[in-house]
Amino acid sequence: MKICLAGVNNQMGQKPVKILEPQDFIQYEQRLRLMKVAIVGASGAVGQEFLRVLDEQNFPISELLLFGSKRSAGTTYTFRGKEITVKELQHNDDFKGVDIAFTSAGAGTSKEFAETITKHGAIMIDNSSAFRMDEDVPLVVPEVNGEDAFNTPRNIIANPNCTTIQMVVALKPLNDISKIKRVHVATYQAASGAGAVAMDELVEQYKEIAEGKEPTVNKFAYQLAYNLIPHIDVFQDNDYTKEEMKMFHETRKIMHEPEISVSATCVRVPVLRAHSEAIWIETEQPITPEQAREAFNKAEGVVLVDNPAEKEYPMPLFVANQDPVYVGRIRKDLANENGLTFWLVGDQIKKGAALNAVQIAQYMIKHKK
Repeated sequence: MKICLAGVNNQMGQKPVKILEPQDFIQYEQRLRLMKVAIVGASGAVGQEFLRVLDEQNFPISELLLFGSKRSAGTTYTFRGKEITVKELQHNDDFKGVDIAFTSAGAGTSKEFAETITKHGAIMIDNSSAFRMDEDVPLVVPEVNGEDAFNTPRNIIANPNCTTIQMVVALKPLNDISKIKRVHVATYQAASGAGAVAMDELVEQYKEIAEGKEPTVNKFAYQLAYNLIPHIDVFQDNDYTKEEMKMFHETRKIMHEPEISVSATCVRVPVLRAHSEAIWIETEQPITPEQAREAFNKAEGVVLVDNPAEKEYPMPLFVANQDPVYVGRIRKDLANENGLTFWLVGDQIKKGAALNAVQIAQYMIKHKK
């Protein structure tokens, strides 16, 4: 049986009416189906961002469940006019019927509860580092490798590290022009990367210093206010930090380019919630700044802000709470004839965490097979 819309003609340049096949209705129904969604780690900075992003993106939710630690259990949050109480995360059947579970409660919690969350068929989109490099878990940035989200033998999809997400969104359109051989990157990472407590500590430090008090230092190795700390996560045997090595390994996996070399220096800066990166790439064939600008203009998830003459370039002050990755300061690398350098900024809690995870789910709904 075929169905068309009656009473519609093709006058005045109207597009021809599509003849709908039965399978079209099945696909539409699947894509519009409301979903039962869970957030694990609902009280944290990323968990709270999940609530905002799901609402902003008009994600199709029939029921929303919130989970947290014993300490946060009982807390209530309002979502779309309804109060929802946080339940304690336990090894039980609370995830029965859940379609998608967004988890952001740390690697230890993710590893411990992965089987509990996925055993009834839920897809677990995990924001921790627990599964990122597991061969049987896809590591996904939808603009780059969205199709990988459909290869989930364990019902787990890993959300990459925030700095990697921002970077590969910008690398993809350039790699499409000419294969990238090497990447050097210096990151300038906001306090939000260390969680809500770290953001509060930075604000408190400025206040304490202004009052002539000794600043409180708990979350970071040193005072962050009026300072930069070239140390994020623990140091490895090669004297790179774990954060820096994440960028090395994750970039290769996401881009399906095992030969790309990535050397990173990650720095914590006194900014609340947007990460910045200075990037130098070497490609097989030279890419001109004009080619790069054109590619960025067309790229999904990228906004080009590159007008040095008018002092227009991305800055964390103006990118906080925004969805895209902003790119500017595009120029030839004076030290490498096949090199290009540019600057990018993205909101760490949004695109670097909650938004990317939600976009993975949206990609799966849109492209459901």
